[in-house]
Amino acid sequence: MTELSYRIFVWLSYRLAATFALGVPLIILIWAAFRKEASMVRLLSIYWKISSLMAISMLLLTNQSPIGYLTFFIAPLLMVTSVWFWVDLNEELADLPPWRPLPLTVRLWRWALTGFGVIFATLSSFALPCIKTIENTKCFAWIEAPQLLHQSTERIFGFLFGGNWNEPLASFIGYLALVIYVIGILQWLLVYMPKHGRIAGGF
Repeated sequence: MTELSYRIFVWLSYRLAATFALGVPLIILIWAAFRKEASMVRLLSIYWKISSLMAISMLLLTNQSPIGYLTFFIAPLLMVTSVWFWVDLNEELADLPPWRPLPLTVRLWRWALTGFGVIFATLSSFALPCIKTIENTKCFAWIEAPQLLHQSTERIFGFLFGGNWNEPLASFIGYLALVIYVIGILQWLLVYMPKHGRIAGGF
Protein backbone atom coordinates (compact mmCIF):
# COMPACT_ATOMS: atom_id res chain seq x y z
CA MET A 1 0.00 0.00 0.00
CA THR A 2 1.43 3.37 -1.03
CA GLU A 3 1.65 6.29 1.38
CA LEU A 4 -1.01 8.21 -0.57
CA SER A 5 -3.47 5.32 -0.66
CA TYR A 6 -2.93 4.69 3.06
CA ARG A 7 -3.71 8.34 3.84
CA ILE A 8 -6.88 8.11 1.71
CA PHE A 9 -8.00 4.99 3.59
CA VAL A 10 -7.31 6.67 6.94
CA TRP A 11 -9.51 9.60 6.00
CA LEU A 12 -12.17 7.16 4.78
CA SER A 13 -12.03 5.40 8.15
CA TYR A 14 -12.57 8.73 9.92
CA ARG A 15 -15.62 9.37 7.75
CA LEU A 16 -16.95 5.90 8.51
CA ALA A 17 -16.39 6.62 12.20
CA ALA A 18 -18.37 9.85 11.93
CA THR A 19 -21.22 7.90 10.32
CA PHE A 20 -21.40 4.52 12.06
CA ALA A 21 -19.65 5.24 15.36
CA LEU A 22 -21.15 8.68 16.03
CA GLY A 23 -24.06 9.75 13.84
CA VAL A 24 -26.12 6.56 13.51
CA PRO A 25 -25.88 5.43 17.17
CA LEU A 26 -26.84 8.94 18.32
CA ILE A 27 -29.94 8.85 16.13
CA ILE A 28 -30.80 5.33 17.35
CA LEU A 29 -30.39 6.37 20.99
CA ILE A 30 -32.76 9.32 20.57
CA TRP A 31 -35.20 7.14 18.61
CA ALA A 32 -35.10 4.35 21.21
CA ALA A 33 -35.54 6.81 24.08
CA PHE A 34 -38.55 8.35 22.33
CA ARG A 35 -40.08 4.90 21.78
CA LYS A 36 -39.16 3.85 25.34
CA GLU A 37 -37.31 0.71 24.19
CA ALA A 38 -35.38 -0.03 27.38
CA SER A 39 -33.12 -2.75 25.98
CA MET A 40 -31.96 -0.57 23.12
CA VAL A 41 -31.40 2.44 25.34
CA ARG A 42 -29.36 0.24 27.66
CA LEU A 43 -27.31 -1.14 24.76
CA LEU A 44 -26.60 2.33 23.39
CA SER A 45 -25.76 3.68 26.85
CA ILE A 46 -23.12 0.98 27.26
CA TYR A 47 -21.87 1.61 23.74
CA TRP A 48 -21.35 5.33 24.42
CA LYS A 49 -19.40 4.58 27.58
CA ILE A 50 -17.09 2.23 25.69
CA SER A 51 -16.79 4.37 22.57
CA SER A 52 -15.54 7.31 24.64
CA LEU A 53 -12.09 5.76 24.15
CA MET A 54 -12.26 6.97 20.55
CA ALA A 55 -12.71 10.57 21.72
CA ILE A 56 -9.90 10.10 24.24
CA SER A 57 -7.65 8.89 21.41
CA MET A 58 -8.46 12.02 19.41
CA LEU A 59 -7.44 14.20 22.35
CA LEU A 60 -4.19 12.29 22.80
CA LEU A 61 -3.26 12.46 19.12
CA THR A 62 -3.95 16.19 19.07
CA ASN A 63 -0.61 16.61 20.82
CA GLN A 64 0.94 13.59 19.07
CA SER A 65 0.93 11.49 22.24
CA PRO A 66 2.22 8.03 21.19
CA ILE A 67 -0.26 6.12 23.36
CA GLY A 68 -3.04 7.53 21.18
CA TYR A 69 -2.06 5.08 18.43
CA LEU A 70 -2.56 2.16 20.81
CA THR A 71 -5.93 3.39 22.06
CA PHE A 72 -7.04 4.03 18.48
CA PHE A 73 -6.32 0.38 17.71
CA ILE A 74 -8.12 -0.90 20.83
CA ALA A 75 -11.15 1.43 20.68
CA PRO A 76 -12.99 -0.06 17.65
CA LEU A 77 -12.45 -3.60 18.96
CA LEU A 78 -14.03 -2.67 22.30
CA MET A 79 -16.85 -0.82 20.56
CA VAL A 80 -17.78 -3.84 18.46
CA THR A 81 -17.57 -6.12 21.50
CA SER A 82 -19.81 -3.79 23.50
CA VAL A 83 -22.76 -4.21 21.12
CA TRP A 84 -22.62 -8.03 20.87
CA PHE A 85 -21.36 -9.15 24.29
CA TRP A 86 -24.44 -9.00 26.51
CA VAL A 87 -26.56 -12.16 26.79
CA ASP A 88 -29.62 -10.46 28.29
CA LEU A 89 -29.69 -7.61 25.78
CA ASN A 90 -29.16 -9.97 22.85
CA GLU A 91 -32.12 -12.07 23.99
CA GLU A 92 -34.34 -9.02 24.43
CA LEU A 93 -33.40 -7.70 20.99
CA ALA A 94 -34.00 -11.12 19.42
CA ASP A 95 -37.51 -11.17 20.89
CA LEU A 96 -38.47 -7.92 19.17
CA PRO A 97 -40.32 -8.20 15.82
CA PRO A 98 -37.55 -8.09 13.20
CA TRP A 99 -39.71 -6.21 10.70
CA ARG A 100 -40.20 -3.17 12.93
CA PRO A 101 -38.08 -0.20 11.76
CA LEU A 102 -36.19 0.40 15.02
CA PRO A 103 -35.11 -3.20 15.77
CA LEU A 104 -34.17 -3.65 12.10
CA THR A 105 -32.09 -0.47 12.20
CA VAL A 106 -30.29 -1.64 15.33
CA ARG A 107 -29.48 -5.01 13.74
CA LEU A 108 -28.17 -3.37 10.56
CA TRP A 109 -26.16 -0.86 12.57
CA ARG A 110 -24.49 -3.56 14.68
CA TRP A 111 -23.29 -5.34 11.54
CA ALA A 112 -22.19 -2.06 9.93
CA LEU A 113 -20.31 -1.12 13.10
CA THR A 114 -18.62 -4.52 13.04
CA GLY A 115 -17.41 -3.90 9.50
CA PHE A 116 -16.21 -0.44 10.45
CA GLY A 117 -14.39 -1.82 13.50
CA VAL A 118 -12.52 -4.39 11.42
CA ILE A 119 -11.48 -1.77 8.85
CA PHE A 120 -10.45 0.79 11.47
CA ALA A 121 -8.51 -1.69 13.61
CA THR A 122 -6.74 -3.12 10.56
CA LEU A 123 -5.64 0.29 9.32
CA SER A 124 -4.61 1.52 12.77
CA SER A 125 -2.55 -1.64 13.33
CA PHE A 126 -0.14 -0.40 10.65
CA ALA A 127 0.49 2.68 12.81
CA LEU A 128 1.30 0.78 16.02
CA PRO A 129 5.07 1.25 15.45
CA CYS A 130 4.36 4.97 15.91
CA ILE A 131 4.08 4.23 19.65
CA LYS A 132 7.89 4.08 19.69
CA THR A 133 8.66 6.82 17.21
CA ILE A 134 6.52 9.22 15.16
CA GLU A 135 8.51 9.66 11.99
CA ASN A 136 6.69 8.29 8.95
CA THR A 137 3.67 9.08 6.82
CA LYS A 138 1.50 6.42 8.49
CA CYS A 139 1.96 8.24 11.79
CA PHE A 140 1.10 11.67 10.47
CA ALA A 141 -1.93 10.37 8.55
CA TRP A 142 -3.70 9.64 11.86
CA ILE A 143 -2.79 13.01 13.37
CA GLU A 144 -4.34 15.18 10.65
CA ALA A 145 -8.01 14.75 11.61
CA PRO A 146 -7.48 15.22 15.40
CA GLN A 147 -5.50 18.40 14.76
CA LEU A 148 -8.14 19.78 12.39
CA LEU A 149 -10.81 19.04 14.98
CA HIS A 150 -8.61 20.69 17.59
CA GLN A 151 -8.36 23.87 15.52
CA SER A 152 -12.16 24.06 15.24
CA THR A 153 -12.54 23.41 18.98
CA GLU A 154 -9.94 26.07 19.73
CA ARG A 155 -11.89 28.70 17.81
CA ILE A 156 -15.22 27.71 19.39
CA PHE A 157 -13.69 27.57 22.88
CA GLY A 158 -12.10 30.98 22.45
CA PHE A 159 -15.33 32.49 21.11
CA LEU A 160 -17.55 31.08 23.87
CA PHE A 161 -15.26 31.31 26.89
CA GLY A 162 -12.44 33.60 25.83
CA GLY A 163 -10.02 30.90 27.01
CA ASN A 164 -7.03 29.25 25.47
CA TRP A 165 -7.69 25.68 24.32
CA ASN A 166 -4.30 24.35 23.29
CA GLU A 167 -2.69 21.03 22.41
CA PRO A 168 -1.01 20.37 25.80
CA LEU A 169 -4.35 21.00 27.55
CA ALA A 170 -6.15 18.63 25.18
CA SER A 171 -3.49 16.00 25.80
CA PHE A 172 -3.71 16.45 29.58
CA ILE A 173 -7.49 16.00 29.51
CA GLY A 174 -7.00 12.97 27.28
CA TYR A 175 -4.58 11.35 29.73
CA LEU A 176 -6.85 12.12 32.68
CA ALA A 177 -9.86 10.65 30.87
CA LEU A 178 -7.80 7.59 29.91
CA VAL A 179 -6.90 6.94 33.55
CA ILE A 180 -10.57 7.15 34.55
CA TYR A 181 -11.52 4.90 31.63
CA VAL A 182 -8.95 2.23 32.54
CA ILE A 183 -10.03 2.29 36.19
CA GLY A 184 -13.65 1.78 35.12
CA ILE A 185 -12.76 -1.12 32.82
CA LEU A 186 -10.61 -2.80 35.48
CA GLN A 187 -13.36 -2.42 38.06
CA TRP A 188 -15.80 -4.10 35.70
CA LEU A 189 -13.37 -6.91 34.80
CA LEU A 190 -12.26 -7.63 38.36
CA VAL A 191 -15.43 -6.95 40.35
CA TYR A 192 -18.59 -6.97 38.23
CA MET A 193 -17.74 -9.55 35.56
CA PRO A 194 -16.85 -12.43 37.95
CA LYS A 195 -20.17 -11.97 39.79
CA HIS A 196 -22.61 -11.33 36.95
CA GLY A 197 -20.96 -12.64 33.79
CA ARG A 198 -22.28 -11.38 30.45
CA ILE A 199 -25.29 -9.59 31.95
CA ALA A 200 -25.50 -5.87 31.20
CA GLY A 201 -27.00 -5.08 34.60
CA GLY A 202 -25.30 -2.12 36.22
CA PHE A 203 -22.48 -1.65 33.72
